[in-house]
Amino acid sequence: MEALLLGAGLLLGAYVLVYYNLVKAPPCGGIASLRGRTAVVTGANSGIGKMTALELARRGARVVLACRSRERGEAAAFDLRQESGNNEVIFMALDLASLASVRAFATAFLSSEPRLDILIHNAGISSCGRTHEPFNLLLRVNHIGPFLLTHLLLPRLKTCAPSRVVVVSSAAHRRGHLDFTRLDRPVVGWQQELRAYADSKLANVLFARELATQLEGTGVTCYAAHPGPVNSELFLRHVPGWLSPLLRPLAWLVLRTPRGGAQTPLYCALQEGIEPLSGRYFANCHVEEVPPAARDDRAAHRLWEASKRLAGLGPGQDAEPDEDPQPKDPGTPSSRSSPLSEEPTVSDPHPIPHNSPDLSKVTHRIQVKTEPEP
Repeated sequence: MEALLLGAGLLLGAYVLVYYNLVKAPPCGGIASLRGRTAVVTGANSGIGKMTALELARRGARVVLACRSRERGEAAAFDLRQESGNNEVIFMALDLASLASVRAFATAFLSSEPRLDILIHNAGISSCGRTHEPFNLLLRVNHIGPFLLTHLLLPRLKTCAPSRVVVVSSAAHRRGHLDFTRLDRPVVGWQQELRAYADSKLANVLFARELATQLEGTGVTCYAAHPGPVNSELFLRHVPGWLSPLLRPLAWLVLRTPRGGAQTPLYCALQEGIEPLSGRYFANCHVEEVPPAARDDRAAHRLWEASKRLAGLGPGQDAEPDEDPQPKDPGTPSSRSSPLSEEPTVSDPHPIPHNSPDLSKVTHRIQVKTEPEP
């Protein structure tokens, strides 16, 4: 009996150590009030994205939930308005697997929203499921779609600078290896899916790095954020039905809650003073070194050029337009140019103040030397 009690005590102590050192996420601080600012969070109808949007709404931001499903997106917007007490939470349709939908979302957003201060690329997939596409669906949703969306919204981000772009990545990027000769080839089988997911997360880190270089001096900064091991739909979405009841209790014990997973993306979006670290990779609310493949500037630039081609951006489209579309009143639904998209919905709209305090005091980027990892 004593041996059993001792064993149980040791197991409990080990779990407490693991929980507080590896599972529990540090809370995000940063700017307390976001009134007068607008944030876009992709994939915000559940999990990390929903918790990220909730915190932004609680701090007073106008939050656009960019989601594929209208039903789930509008339900999430309703929940967040109720929980945050902020009526400036709206849904707009966005399917990152469709470049036409990405363009339609950008057109609708730019014509209806006068500001964009924070863009958080949270949406992502870990498997193709039963979908069979003639392209790499994991790369399309996790990287090419966000790449195109960022490009299309950059004029508004620059106008509202200082502003920020946060790309939710993963520690899986350490297993990634980009083969530029077959970036967009279809993914078949679970082994290819695992590799393609890691490759797409490496693409996220390299994208943030090159974007920071491209935007140096504009007042727009960007960061790659690892949310940590999170018990979210992304983890359990493609688990076989018979295995789900076994994994759910284990996931509850050893994985972070979505609220915990939202802390590092929120830190990158809100923390003052991290502007000199634009382009870097963050985990557990602090900057973290990445392997050589994830800090290869030549590979980052090569990925940028390949992404432009895959996103349908020709040589003449590299520069953003000088003038943005004239935004309408936020309460007026705007038309979409693609049948794949849906009109944005707005609840209890009222005019948005254009003047807001600076997101940060420092907008320049400095070079940070890193030592190669052993």
